[in-house]
Amino acid sequence: MSFPLYAPAEEHDMLRETVRALADEKIAPYAAAADENEEFSWDVYKALVAADLHAVHVPEQYGGAGADALATVIVIEEVARACASTSLIPAVNKLGTVPLLLSASEELKARYLRPVSRGEGMFSYALSEPEAGSDAAAMKTRAVADGDSYVLNGTKMWITNAGVSEYYTVMAVTDPSAGARGISAFVVEKSDEGVSFGPKERKLGIKGSPTRQVIMDNVRIPADRMIGAPGTGFKTALATLDHTRITIAAQALGIAQGALDYAVGYVKERKQFGRPVADFQGVQFMLADMAMKLEAARQLTYHAAAKSERAMNGEPQKDLTFLSSAAKCAASDAAMEITTDAVQLLGGYGYTKDFPVERMMRDAKITQIYEGTNQIQRMVMARQLLK
Repeated sequence: MSFPLYAPAEEHDMLRETVRALADEKIAPYAAAADENEEFSWDVYKALVAADLHAVHVPEQYGGAGADALATVIVIEEVARACASTSLIPAVNKLGTVPLLLSASEELKARYLRPVSRGEGMFSYALSEPEAGSDAAAMKTRAVADGDSYVLNGTKMWITNAGVSEYYTVMAVTDPSAGARGISAFVVEKSDEGVSFGPKERKLGIKGSPTRQVIMDNVRIPADRMIGAPGTGFKTALATLDHTRITIAAQALGIAQGALDYAVGYVKERKQFGRPVADFQGVQFMLADMAMKLEAARQLTYHAAAKSERAMNGEPQKDLTFLSSAAKCAASDAAMEITTDAVQLLGGYGYTKDFPVERMMRDAKITQIYEGTNQIQRMVMARQLLK
């Protein structure tokens, strides 16, 4: 009997080759400048759109590529290997639109997923607030019903690609007496009157992707822009993160792979004491540990992606929450360790901006923080185990 190998399909391997070639040619050469100048690169965005890699997860019925969750992971991973900031384009497009895929009406899906799939606008996700980070249910943003409209007031914080995205999934309180069950989800457009953005945050890493506050001052939107039923927003938000924590794991894998690849190339070329640094056992052990951690995190992430795909197709996966948290936590911790070791292996050169590993180390740090800190991921995992 033939046994299907525990491995991605041939199509996934071909996709990886395609994305890597594009990333090496169109993304990697601009990664250092995007970091240095702290600028979102529209040219790189256009290159991703031209290759249909900017939002691969959008189903074919809305004009998208219809990529499965593992294919989406591979795209993000390969883009992140070249530039972590750029990998936030496919990752955040997924984060912003999964609430619609999970909960929105057909009409709302078609209205917003089609322009995203055509590359006419990106989609950001607005959950966190200045006083509601890990405790997202403590949000203060309000949406008050007024006839066939809702009026939104509040400030969202740490919003990735804010200002460059056209569309925002915004969580807001519609019933203050109901706690987390009083939160609803809405689509807000950049062009809606009363929407503005705070100054760009000055960050340690992912500098080629703007992070800003989204400020809503009496923003009136049609009631049909609510995603799902009133009061289901927080449930949708948590269900979304079960799928999208896996994309952050993918980003972490890509950053780590980029650092490992560079470090391996460097130690083979660099000579000390009359021989390549790669000949020294201490260095070999470091490389072995880096590769081992990376491969372990990758297998966990791909396993979680397979579960995510099944869940998206309506097949309940009771361990998805645990696995997505585990993948994000393991991959981001591994990325931080691997990039730090890559800097070490390059010695003084690793600490300079002339080499990419210092950027990778700075970029890796955020993967331990956003979409739920790794301390929160450990709480999530423990709760799943103790249920």
